[in-house]
Amino acid sequence: MIFGYARVSTKKQSLDMQWDELKQYGCEEIVTEKESGVKKDRVELQSLLGKLRKGDTLVVYKLDRLGRTMHQLVNLLQEFHEKGIHFVSIKDGIDTSTTMGRFLFHIFGAMAEMEREVINERVVSGVAAAKARGREGGRKKAHTPQQIEGMMEMLEAGKTKVEVCEMFDVARATLYRYIREFEANNTQLK
Repeated sequence: MIFGYARVSTKKQSLDMQWDELKQYGCEEIVTEKESGVKKDRVELQSLLGKLRKGDTLVVYKLDRLGRTMHQLVNLLQEFHEKGIHFVSIKDGIDTSTTMGRFLFHIFGAMAEMEREVINERVVSGVAAAKARGREGGRKKAHTPQQIEGMMEMLEAGKTKVEVCEMFDVARATLYRYIREFEANNTQLK
């Protein structure tokens, strides 16, 4: 069976042109959606994907109607390939039932991999640059070293862990972690 999928990003946009192209291509059933392409929970698309079976064809007017990022597109095309579902993008001239279409699919996969690697390289470079400027990553500590030392002194003075938790507004699990860290660094606490 030949399914069509048409999507516009806002409710004010018209689906007419895509609908006409999909009908002209020969789609037996057309699913429409008025949602942004970056949203992952596109209900109509998910419903359509559940209907597709081996040998079916999914047709879109343009690739960007199916997904906004190369990563999204490659994941969907990989899923189609694994399930034996053909994919056609009318405007882009892609048809995965042909040798050239399958070749383009592999190029998309390589491009998505390259996109992921470039993003990863940027993140690693950014973290290295921040460290070089003296900035450390991660969340800011909830308590200063002086506060933690105060907690340890109170415990040594005989206060209970519950009392220390209440006085410093610290969770019990966090206090136990502070105790372990303190014991590892100092042998004063018994």
